[in-house]
Amino acid sequence: MNANTDLTGASLPPEDSSTASITGATTQKPTTALFPNGSRRERPGTLALTIGFGLVAFCLVGLFTSPSAAIGGAWCIGMMLVLLFLSVPVAIALSVPSIIGVYAVSGIPATMNILSTAPFSAVSDWSMSVLPMFIFMGMLLTQSGLSGKIYRVADHWFSWLPGGIGIGTTFAGAGLSAVTGSTIGMTYALGRAGIPEMLKAGYDRRMAVGTIMVSGMTGNLIPPSILMVVYAGIASVPVGPALMAGAVPGILLAVCFAAFIFAIGVIVPKLVGRGDNAQTTAETTDTTRPTTTWRDRFTSLTSVWGFAVILVVLFGGMFSGIFTPTEAGAAAALCSLLLCLWEKRGEQPWRKIADSAMDTVAATSAIFFIMIGATMLTSLLAITGLAPILTGLITDLGLSRIGFLLVLIVLYIVMGMFFDTLSMMLLTIPILLPTLETMGVSPLWFGVFVVLLGEFAMVTPPVGIIPYIVHSIAKNPEVNLGATVTLRDIFISLLWFLPVVVIFLILMVAMPGMTEWLPDLISRTSGGMSG
Repeated sequence: MNANTDLTGASLPPEDSSTASITGATTQKPTTALFPNGSRRERPGTLALTIGFGLVAFCLVGLFTSPSAAIGGAWCIGMMLVLLFLSVPVAIALSVPSIIGVYAVSGIPATMNILSTAPFSAVSDWSMSVLPMFIFMGMLLTQSGLSGKIYRVADHWFSWLPGGIGIGTTFAGAGLSAVTGSTIGMTYALGRAGIPEMLKAGYDRRMAVGTIMVSGMTGNLIPPSILMVVYAGIASVPVGPALMAGAVPGILLAVCFAAFIFAIGVIVPKLVGRGDNAQTTAETTDTTRPTTTWRDRFTSLTSVWGFAVILVVLFGGMFSGIFTPTEAGAAAALCSLLLCLWEKRGEQPWRKIADSAMDTVAATSAIFFIMIGATMLTSLLAITGLAPILTGLITDLGLSRIGFLLVLIVLYIVMGMFFDTLSMMLLTIPILLPTLETMGVSPLWFGVFVVLLGEFAMVTPPVGIIPYIVHSIAKNPEVNLGATVTLRDIFISLLWFLPVVVIFLILMVAMPGMTEWLPDLISRTSGGMSG
């Protein structure tokens, strides 16, 4: 799949399909894509397909002639990588080599067993029912027009600070990414809205695009995080603690980005449109931002009252013990449905709800198919004995816990050249999970770490996909307002922002308790929150 396609097969909006702005305009069509399985590569051409399928055939020959089950499993892993490079859907790339590998190693009975048990065992756990609830909630909130309202509220509350528009964009991006479940989809919408507004305010073009690129990194950590739910399913950890584990790191990282932008606004004010030497664009002299009063700020909160109610239901229900995470997801989805009916009254609200339901079914089905593929991969690793061998190899390297995590950071940055966060997680977690206990790494902490690593890999130049998406958006004259934004500008801006992420990852390694504090607190308060 290319960068404009999500797992459901729906297309992400093209770079000129959205006309959102902080000042009041909304997108022509809400971005509802979840988990875009994107890369900046186009679909493989004839030559690439020929080479790729030749490599697949080579792997098949190696598999059926391998002298041991473990070597056969290694050939299957190679086949998976080739299929993923060919942009084959992740579910197929994981499941087909696994099925073939089990057949080659153990014969028809084992193959029939994995085909009959893996689909059910992968998705039948009761806690997985929270996944469609969260997706449905995100679809409904997007259809109700909440995205633009969150952005305008953030702008009203932070625009008075040095770097205030950037700070507001950071918090809005975290909220929008958490609601929609899509970092790439959020980047499209937020880039169209935020870049021209920051340029109008005199922001340096590199500051503007850098803020957009990092704004969505925290959304897949802050509940309701669909990626954390998927991780819980793969790693067999309770969904409730997994959801809450990402909340504190996600919020803290958003605060770190905001603090960095504030510091830049104080130290180098011209980069955020302040001071005598503030940079301006061609349109700055013709565009003035209205002064925001405190009354305007408090009034703006009324536009997102529904979102506040949903947060109270979601978190208040879990903190009080009234709801399990699954029940809280269902209650929040119901509140989102009522909110959509109210916000879109007179605008065919039932059609929007039906569209959200259809999109939810498509997205949930795609994710469940991928989880089935990951379960089949886990079975392959167990049957071939490859899992303990890989664990032994990692252990024999003599790496400390910190060394193991540093190697993992490098691995994810390289993988970010080809895969999105979900694909990287599904490919690596089944292999790495057996080593966690040996390395003294908590599975709960590890889930937050790999989700953030995946988001980090997607923005890291020159391999991440997000810089190229933002560059394509910034080439639109309606976005850049006459300023030229080069790929070099994009990479320079990331060199400003990414050290913040690196320092935060180091803090996570040094202080793993930041991920477990909130789950422990809720567990003590509510008496448990496993499902």
